[in-house]
Amino acid sequence: MTMMLYPASPEAATRFLKFVNASPTPFHAVHNAAVRLEKAGFEKIKEKDNWEKTMKPGGKYYYTRNQSALVAFTLPQKWKEGAGLSIVATHVDSPNLKIRPVSKRSKSAYLQVGVETYGGGIWHSWLDRDLSVAGRVVISQKVGGFASKLIKIDRPILRIPTLAIHLDRGVNDSLKFNQETEFVPILGLVELQLNAFASKPESNDEKDKVPSNCLKAASNIQGNHHPALLSLLASELSIAPEEIYDFELSLYDTQPAVLGGINNEFIFSPRMDNLVSSFCAVEALAESVTAQYFPSLEGNVNCIALFNHEEIGSVSSSGAESSLIPSLLNRLSPAPAALAQSISRSFLISSDMGHALHPNYTSKHEENHKPMMNGGIVIKTNAKQRYASDAISTFIVKQLVERKGGKVQEFEARNDMPCGSTVGPMLSKIGIRTVDVGNAMLSMHSIRETAGSHDIQSAIDLFSAFFEGFSALDSSLTVD
Repeated sequence: MTMMLYPASPEAATRFLKFVNASPTPFHAVHNAAVRLEKAGFEKIKEKDNWEKTMKPGGKYYYTRNQSALVAFTLPQKWKEGAGLSIVATHVDSPNLKIRPVSKRSKSAYLQVGVETYGGGIWHSWLDRDLSVAGRVVISQKVGGFASKLIKIDRPILRIPTLAIHLDRGVNDSLKFNQETEFVPILGLVELQLNAFASKPESNDEKDKVPSNCLKAASNIQGNHHPALLSLLASELSIAPEEIYDFELSLYDTQPAVLGGINNEFIFSPRMDNLVSSFCAVEALAESVTAQYFPSLEGNVNCIALFNHEEIGSVSSSGAESSLIPSLLNRLSPAPAALAQSISRSFLISSDMGHALHPNYTSKHEENHKPMMNGGIVIKTNAKQRYASDAISTFIVKQLVERKGGKVQEFEARNDMPCGSTVGPMLSKIGIRTVDVGNAMLSMHSIRETAGSHDIQSAIDLFSAFFEGFSALDSSLTVD
């Protein structure tokens, strides 16, 4: 089974499969990134601590925020205030279905779970899939206090079944459906109540009854969810259901990511937008500390930033519009003059997945901008600044790609189609030079996406070249 899921090559893609299969939520992606960094010798620090006084030149550090965003950086040997940052910025969230705060629903003898759509998903791709849940659970601890624990139920427990074509002959004419009433997963059957359910109509008294959650303690969620669901979560965590105080759970597809195509040239996987970029950023930074040039004597601080909530606007405390990057800049260079110098010396690669040419819809691409999977790094440009790339930043990326023998492709949206965006434009507001790049893919925002297996190494190579050689390249470039 393992060999079928993870064929021998390409090696970087095989490592990505293991990462994405272990990361069904942003919480898991951040955790797995942290594990990889610690294995490479990175030291965990906390935002609340005064770590500026204990940092050492040549050091390797990382911190997380709210379990859902991560920043990691390495200091050059002769680091001093005013040094720039070489940042690769990505995001770890993807469109999904989130369990509602009050999810308990029953209908026609079925146990159902209320969910809310997150991001701009291709929602019909979630129908008839083997779904489970993952996320974090707030629990009470035996020694006192509370803790937030990660959870991942590895077996399928939920499904959103389609209606048989015999009952809806026009189903193939339109893929539209009501996301509130026709998009509710089923958890199971109401045991021992099937006959009673069919014969016992709901009384007016029951309709008007005060909800039980209005009569309980504020921190008690037991009445908000099916006991069967809470029992399953509790069993996974080896606790009693009463010890669960809250949770953030998302649905995910239990079918694992795999290599595909006649020559394993594809990856078929969920969440590649944007765990591909996040994985490659982590790998490049982790590998950089074993490279011959590390630690560099002078130059920029090498940095990665994995943000949450890009799919819904990046406006949270763990999103790209939060204080994560400004705070790091300020803490490394607190003096106003040094901070200004640091910003002017910094450069940011915003890496997010891009749109590959679809053979069945070639008219959706501008005639001269048709990226292909396994065709190398895609540079994304938009005159309206939906992407932050300009001539200077794209020149720098091309130079870096060239150093590793790679290839670049160009993408611009058609004039008659809206253009998406990334974390790049919002981070460029800080004043940091920014470029938007990505890997080409198909079926973006589907529950099963497709990307090129050889492009994983291409992204790692770009980020490695960036960490290794940006400062020297930048010093050779004159821009008044």
